[in-house]
Amino acid sequence: MALFAISDLHLSLTSDKSMEVFHGWENYVERIKNNWTKIVGENDSVIIPGDVSWELKIENAQKDFEFINNLPGKKFIIKGNHDLWWNSMKKMNEFLEANHFDTIKFINNSAVLIDGISVCGTRGWLIEESGTDSKLINREALRLRASLEEGKKLGDNLIAFLHYPPITDTQQCTEIIDVLKEYNVQKVYYGHLHGGSTLYAVNGDVDGINYKLVSADRVDFTPILVH
Repeated sequence: MALFAISDLHLSLTSDKSMEVFHGWENYVERIKNNWTKIVGENDSVIIPGDVSWELKIENAQKDFEFINNLPGKKFIIKGNHDLWWNSMKKMNEFLEANHFDTIKFINNSAVLIDGISVCGTRGWLIEESGTDSKLINREALRLRASLEEGKKLGDNLIAFLHYPPITDTQQCTEIIDVLKEYNVQKVYYGHLHGGSTLYAVNGDVDGINYKLVSADRVDFTPILVH
């Protein structure tokens, strides 16, 4: 039983907002499907840290979720900045149940134990040169803390998955990083960055935490092995 991660699928199977307009994203849906099915087994798990679908309402994202549900393995989704379909847990779980999407679950102020790994995470928040909204950052730090608290109940081996990068070559979101350090998180997987912005991505150890960018285009549309 293996654990994988890939973020930023940006599916749009019922709309015309396709990522194929961007260089390197040609035929990306088929590439995701082919690469995923080659390495992920039915007993494996895949964490998707955000930006799953371009749809604005979850009921309109049925085809996108159907695509994910039909891929091998169990999938755990964390909210991204473009996941405007995200709603209350009650409504989202009702959507999954009504459509028999039984291989998908959401991580929201929660955690899940996978093969001895306490999988935790939240969206995080954007690092901006001109400053950020402290209320939003603090809210996301609290959500991360809530997830890590749930993770501690499951075991001591905590791995965090965030949508926004908590660190780049030039900046850090100290509110998020402080929480990660408080809970002794040593591995963080994140998404959000594409194209030229990946030049600023941190992939490696910084102050005892190993960071890894797993945006779909960055990992060649292939889930990467976490554990």
